[in-house]
Amino acid sequence: MNRTMRKTYRYFTLVVMALVAFTSCETTELDLRVSPNDLSPDQADPNLLLNSVQLAYASNMDAISDIGAELARIDYMFGLDYFNTYPGDTFNQIWRRTYSSGFNDPGNGLIQVGILTNLQNLESIDANSDIDYSFHIGISKVMYAHMLFLLADYIGEAAATQAGNAVEFPAPILDDGQTVYNEAFALLDEAQALLSSGPDDQGALDLFYNGDSAAWIKVINTIRLRSYVLTGNTAAFNAIIGGGNYIQDAEDDFQFAYGTSELQPDDRHPDYALDYTPSGANIYQSNWLMELMLDNNDPRIRYYFYRQEGATPGADAPADGEVLQCSLAIPPPHYLNFGFTYCSVENGYWGRSHGNEEGTPPDNFLRTAVGVYPAGGLFDDDKFTRNTADLRVSNVGLGLGGGGAGIEPIFLSSYVDFWRGIMATSAADRATFLRSGLEKSIAKVQSFGALDANRDTSFEPSATDVTDYIDGIVSDFNAATGDDQENLFAEQYFTTLFGGGTEAYNYYRLTGYPTTVLPNWQANPGPFPRTFLYPQDEVINNPNLTQKTALTNQVFWDTNPASPAFPPAN
Repeated sequence: MNRTMRKTYRYFTLVVMALVAFTSCETTELDLRVSPNDLSPDQADPNLLLNSVQLAYASNMDAISDIGAELARIDYMFGLDYFNTYPGDTFNQIWRRTYSSGFNDPGNGLIQVGILTNLQNLESIDANSDIDYSFHIGISKVMYAHMLFLLADYIGEAAATQAGNAVEFPAPILDDGQTVYNEAFALLDEAQALLSSGPDDQGALDLFYNGDSAAWIKVINTIRLRSYVLTGNTAAFNAIIGGGNYIQDAEDDFQFAYGTSELQPDDRHPDYALDYTPSGANIYQSNWLMELMLDNNDPRIRYYFYRQEGATPGADAPADGEVLQCSLAIPPPHYLNFGFTYCSVENGYWGRSHGNEEGTPPDNFLRTAVGVYPAGGLFDDDKFTRNTADLRVSNVGLGLGGGGAGIEPIFLSSYVDFWRGIMATSAADRATFLRSGLEKSIAKVQSFGALDANRDTSFEPSATDVTDYIDGIVSDFNAATGDDQENLFAEQYFTTLFGGGTEAYNYYRLTGYPTTVLPNWQANPGPFPRTFLYPQDEVINNPNLTQKTALTNQVFWDTNPASPAFPPAN
């Protein structure tokens, strides 16, 4: 499945959920001549507006995470050259969901309202009401601020100082990345001031922390931490760490939880909905990540990936051009000369390498599917069911495993430990945080095994297996130097970010590591994207914008050499 198709399918779940929440608004004096999508702020239910903010935010996090993971090789990228793989429409829906109102991605003719629009509506309701909606406004500001940070990171610029003021600024200019960061930091300060007293949630449905303002303040500080990592602000980073009020444990993890309903709405994890179907799996997994984890004997591999086959053509099974065309090919020099895996990973880890643009063969019942973490699928316990006479036999299907009750990881405590490792001033401290990050990651991933009640638990890694793995990684890190040490740290960080790869793309541009990632299938795919094109819809509608002609503009915190010299692996 190519990126555009996958994006459309993945958006559908959260868009439907958002539409159900928004259009179910009940009012006592509704003029039926007015469209429900055009309710004035004083007619809208603040709790439903907050629902819409949360679902738009979760949908954006899913979309941005996909893009970041593809470029970091955590997920598979479809496309031989970067410029055509990420055209001007890449950020259209993300931009709309952040700022304004627009049609949903599947094109059903229904309106979805942007985060900023609903935040301003909430502020208007609060100003004209005796009820205190500080909680609604506070957490909406947190989500809007995070979106501004990410738009600056991924596009290089964003609308900040002139956003949301259509009367005075009908065609807002885009602010430079540093200005956007300043505005986002100010929003976090405002949010913290609103939430610090623990305001009443007024019956709102908080989809993340069930109305716990203190938990949201930890998120605020954690967003600050990730931003200080990118800008190199060690003093501010250490000040927050010293205060201790940030995401440190699994119970604090910032994540969006999915359900198991297939219809009205489909609230399952989007990857589960794509891979656990009567017609087989539809997503290709990343050969680079699967091979890295297989070679390392990573205890998370059976939770991340669910194999439908025990061997892969061209690796440990005969080449088969019908179901894996590249298994018959001779790798090109930029793969062959450096020992990269061009097509096939052993042991049935059947995916695709970075940039493979081949067509889709009849392999839906053969390719590796998403597992129990984080998508709520099946735990891999070697239940291979291929019947060579009937390729329609598969273990994936509706309702299997966890039924899709997975998560969208946003900020996990394991991520924060890796950030502490990035900011550490000694190799010994980095090793300490590498260890703690792995301990937290593996414990969380293993906890998802219980979602698959029918798994064979004998295939789960033992406590000794986990300890040996972590000890081995830390020992290898301590024994390594230079690029080898940086690569090992980055590989483990990227492995930990599986399912929530937003910060992987940032780290890759910040450091250039790991240099061990697979090259693009195409020997000359064009410069690696340092930022993305402006959303084409905004370019069309905003006379102050002219579309970029390349993906080489660098975000303000990316002070590395210009493309194509950096990142070195590209």
